[in-house]
Amino acid sequence: MIDIKLLRDESESTRATLARRLSDLDGYLDRIVELEEQRRGVILSAEGLKAERNRASEEVSRIKKDGGDATVLLSGLKEKSSEIKGLDARLKEIETELRKKALRIPNLPLPEIPDGGEDGNQILRTWGDPPEFDFEPKAHWDIGHELGLIDLPRGAKIAGSGFPVFTGAGARLLRALRNFMLDIHVDQHGYTEIAPPHLVTEETALGTGQLPDLESNMYRTVDGLYLIPTAEVPVTNMHAGEILQAEDLPRTYVAYTPCYRREAGAHGKDTRGIIRVHQFDKVELVRVCEAEQSPVEFDKILGHSEVILQKLGMPYRVLALAAGDIGFASAKTYDLEVWAAGVDNWLEASSASTFTDFQGRRANIRYRPEGGGKPHFCHTLNASGVALPRTIIALLENNQQEDGSVVIPEALVPYMGVDRLTGASS
Repeated sequence: MIDIKLLRDESESTRATLARRLSDLDGYLDRIVELEEQRRGVILSAEGLKAERNRASEEVSRIKKDGGDATVLLSGLKEKSSEIKGLDARLKEIETELRKKALRIPNLPLPEIPDGGEDGNQILRTWGDPPEFDFEPKAHWDIGHELGLIDLPRGAKIAGSGFPVFTGAGARLLRALRNFMLDIHVDQHGYTEIAPPHLVTEETALGTGQLPDLESNMYRTVDGLYLIPTAEVPVTNMHAGEILQAEDLPRTYVAYTPCYRREAGAHGKDTRGIIRVHQFDKVELVRVCEAEQSPVEFDKILGHSEVILQKLGMPYRVLALAAGDIGFASAKTYDLEVWAAGVDNWLEASSASTFTDFQGRRANIRYRPEGGGKPHFCHTLNASGVALPRTIIALLENNQQEDGSVVIPEALVPYMGVDRLTGASS
């Protein structure tokens, strides 16, 4: 969450920054400022009464020690204790409402990102050239069916639409990509590999900002746990409530998990193939750092995702998302979009984000500066390193041959055991 002090002490600039992404927050923010003022007032009143009660208690003790009558003072003490109890109850009510409202305020977008909504997104650079064909390239759903890689009808039979089944060489391709990515990030980029739970508590999902904003897109179990929409949620929250040491930062983690998303509000959009599914595999990168290192860490994590696409020979572009298009918890997001020849479109395969201290504040992840001093909230970052479905789409569609086979990128051959997918090998 954002620092409520900014709304109180830097109200005009904070509101203007938030207005870059949401234009109708003023009434909501007014209530938060009002609650914060009430909270401070109640705390001051309670502290004053507690000081009076302490002084009166000392006076009662003195009178009793001297053999005097402290009845009147004791009656006053009871009244003060009752008032304090009432103020404590009121403070709890105020803080509960304040937290609920504060949890719904998005992060402050950084000044360098573009203004506007989706139409304000800016292409920063591209890498590689989209392939050219002497024949009409097929879409991945046709390639996957013809080579026996993806079985969409059986997936729908098992769990409904949006739950593909990968079979034979298709399942091996998933495994090969996952292991290839993990090896690169661990051995070359220095990440610590994590195998986290796939279910998290409500508090954990609150910590990274998935709740309450994205609750409609999450699967919730009957006992109140949530299926993870990304490994970012459990991995970042490993340090919830902790104070780390500055000399131990940055903490860098990589995790492979399935991801589960209801895709509420996306009905009728990208329904064919595996462009938009409810369960998909992803390798996720998470970095936890000092505030001063956040910009450098963003460049690193983005670059690590780019390395994967480059090694796979996939043409991609880097897209800076506008303030009105970034995620709820994000302060800045760059998407990596791969070119997919069969669907003739750019598809997001990775999203790199910096959250500044937003998640650190929500999950209470702090660090103590070198040399000691008051702990500060950590900055957190994450990126897909990368998501598998759209990577597979680009791999199949861009590397397809006129005879129906698909050439495996050279870097992936050791993991696949073949350099080409054919009907026979599938």
